[in-house]
Amino acid sequence: MAIVVISHQMGAGGPEVGTALAERLGYRYVNNELLLDAARRYGLAEERLSHLEESKPTLFERFDRETRHHITVLQTTLLEFAELDDAVLMRGGGQWLLRGVPHALRVRHWIKRTAEVSGETPNQRAAADFVRRDDAEKAGRMRYLYEVDVADPSLYELILNTEKLTHAAVVEMLVGLVRRPELATTEAGRRLVAARALASRVQVALATHPETRRYRFTVEAEDGVVTLEATAGLDRAVEVARTVPGVREVRAQQVEIPPIPPFVA
Repeated sequence: MAIVVISHQMGAGGPEVGTALAERLGYRYVNNELLLDAARRYGLAEERLSHLEESKPTLFERFDRETRHHITVLQTTLLEFAELDDAVLMRGGGQWLLRGVPHALRVRHWIKRTAEVSGETPNQRAAADFVRRDDAEKAGRMRYLYEVDVADPSLYELILNTEKLTHAAVVEMLVGLVRRPELATTEAGRRLVAARALASRVQVALATHPETRRYRFTVEAEDGVVTLEATAGLDRAVEVARTVPGVREVRAQQVEIPPIPPFVA
């Protein structure tokens, strides 16, 4: 069938539409709670996972090795749900992680902020400020994780202003799109998602192993063949990667650090 990724502004009806769409199609509904529950099997702290899923990392966290590990686990969990297909994904940056996947329908819900008009009551202005802060948090998290703008139209196949559309109308529209032959799951699409999920699992293994966790690795996978790139630690990394289920072969490529040019006065 397909994978539906729903990105939404607060108040735009994303969860309501996602729940109804999953029920209508018989799909798995993957929200924040289900992602975190699945991520717990990696032995990570629930409070830390919830914080990183909902907020952009602080300046300190951006340089913290444990933060990178937690984020990699969250990404891996989402990709593993995508591997199962027939899912509505509500969180986790799926609009970027599933870029280029032919059977992924990435949808953006937004709504005109009527409460932002001057002259509204203090409560309405406070609500508008809260929504703006939430939008800023989501945008900051996407910039940090993927160096993209969450509102970039190229991240979506469909962008909806839900100010005039009912939830039922949006669900009906999405059901029709999901059943289009263009979004049918193909073997090539399955292999692409599987490759990204495998590469992400290898990243988690490298981030948790005591002898490789201090290094940074670039990991790519295709049909069970994993390629590692790094400036150091590759010998041990190859051994760790081979232990990850689904890995058939591991290739390593040393990245040379360019020499520092001499200072010229």
